[in-house]
Amino acid sequence: MIQLIPILGAVALATGTIFEKIVLKIKKVNIKQYQTLSFLSIVLAMLPFIYFFWRMTPEAFETKNLLIFGLVIIFSIIANLFAFYSLKWEKITNIEPARVLEPLFVILLALIFSLFFDHNLYDKNLKIIVPALIAGLALVFSHVKKHHLEFNKYIIAAIFGSFFFALELVISRLILDYYSPISFYFIRCSAIFLLSLAIFRPKLTNLDKKSNLLILLTGIIWFVYRIVLYYGYTHYGIIFTTLMVMLGPIFIYLFAYKFLKEKLNWRNIIAAVVIVLCVLYASLA
Repeated sequence: MIQLIPILGAVALATGTIFEKIVLKIKKVNIKQYQTLSFLSIVLAMLPFIYFFWRMTPEAFETKNLLIFGLVIIFSIIANLFAFYSLKWEKITNIEPARVLEPLFVILLALIFSLFFDHNLYDKNLKIIVPALIAGLALVFSHVKKHHLEFNKYIIAAIFGSFFFALELVISRLILDYYSPISFYFIRCSAIFLLSLAIFRPKLTNLDKKSNLLILLTGIIWFVYRIVLYYGYTHYGIIFTTLMVMLGPIFIYLFAYKFLKEKLNWRNIIAAVVIVLCVLYASLA
């Protein structure tokens, strides 16, 4: 039963990605505008829950932990800009193998961090390494065409986005125990919204009602996804949760095929099958 919670995160990841693609590409919302509005929508979605689930311990206010939180915010802004850029201009099925590198980066960074920090935070599990490497090779294979690697600037941007998201998540684990998942995510998103508003100064009132509704709905979905992720990290371990969320790209392929009419090529299908097998092996080993 405990596996159902991270799988819920995988479904939320797929759904949120599809909605973001619709807003960025079909509704033609620019990246800076979407960055600001999406984090505003997440903050608004969380407001009803803050009173009931707010928690911060005194350790959260220690200088080193505040600096770590600052890095989380900076890496989050960078990661989102890369991710939105790639998602706006490239098909989901083309960039998804690059986006799915995020959980692999999380696993590898968690293993590295476990060498220097508390092992209890990063659940060092050597059985993860082999399936993670196999899944990574499958992702590279999905971009091999006519004996060369098929990378464009959008896929490279997606890879950078995946890396910075992973770095943000692994660093977050250092201080996550000092907050409830909701209070941590609320502070993170509020800071990103305010910084994006100050730096980009986008127009926030020139969108139609449908676009605003989609952005709000996407914010609610990302709220669910991240809370599931943080809850999984603290209760089931970062590696177990990450493996379950790796099922997200499978749902993304299916949703993109169903709702965006994007065709699946045989490389996407093979990569998806390998990822599922790797997840199953690492979960049952």
